[in-house]
Amino acid sequence: MSQALELISEARCFGGWQRSYRHRSERCGCDMRFAVYLPPAAEHTPVPTLYWLSGLTCTEDNFSTKAGAQRYAAALGMALIMPDTSPRGLALPGEDDAWDFGSGAGFYVTATQAPWAGHYDMYGYVVEELPALVESNLPVQAGLRAISGHSMGGHGALTIGLKHPDRYRSISAFAPICAPMRSPWGRKALSAYLGDDPTTWQQYDASWLAANQPSAQTLLIDQGTADPWLAEQLMPEVLEEACASSGQPLELRRQQGYEHGYYFVCTFIGEHLEFHHAALTGA
Repeated sequence: MSQALELISEARCFGGWQRSYRHRSERCGCDMRFAVYLPPAAEHTPVPTLYWLSGLTCTEDNFSTKAGAQRYAAALGMALIMPDTSPRGLALPGEDDAWDFGSGAGFYVTATQAPWAGHYDMYGYVVEELPALVESNLPVQAGLRAISGHSMGGHGALTIGLKHPDRYRSISAFAPICAPMRSPWGRKALSAYLGDDPTTWQQYDASWLAANQPSAQTLLIDQGTADPWLAEQLMPEVLEEACASSGQPLELRRQQGYEHGYYFVCTFIGEHLEFHHAALTGA
């Protein structure tokens, strides 16, 4: 079991609290950090929770400082949980050699290959360890969770949500890596963390999961048409085809002229929070 939370910082925000915590992670074998937004309602009653997974190079702070989500979460009465994107400071060989692999690029998998195994388990951390920690220590409703993310984090949100419809009431993503088995970013990470057998990659590929293990939940995805990574890395059309083949519900919104970054995310984050709030509360 993870050790107790250590509060690093807090600030009043839209009547609630923006906080950062540190704790010892058994899944990752190091200290991990995550950010939290607790809305005003959490001072009176436990609230539902949205888990946000960030993209390549991000820490736990990117979404909380750039997306403007607290205003909406405060009004809707939702907590936001924002983990880091990888373990940090392990001094593993190659950990800090590239911006798209290692530190800041955990890819939300459970690594099986040396030297990453036993540390790079962002999948187990997000699915099991972090929710148990949050629900034991913070005023949130146990089991009442949604999941979303951006880019690499969108990949994580889709794969985790599709594999665990019992744990997440709703799933959304911004500019996700939809077919990492075909994407240069994805192939680099999956081969290093999981080995060279592509069959071991399938459970971390949203398009494969949508085609072979569809969920009844609608996937809400926003994708900018001016995104520079659209054709080579993100491939939403592959996911679209997979969903059509299996009957997986999908709402893919192509947003004209929008690019990849947080100007894009902050434009539509309110709509995503409303989508999750409806699923979490039945409103």
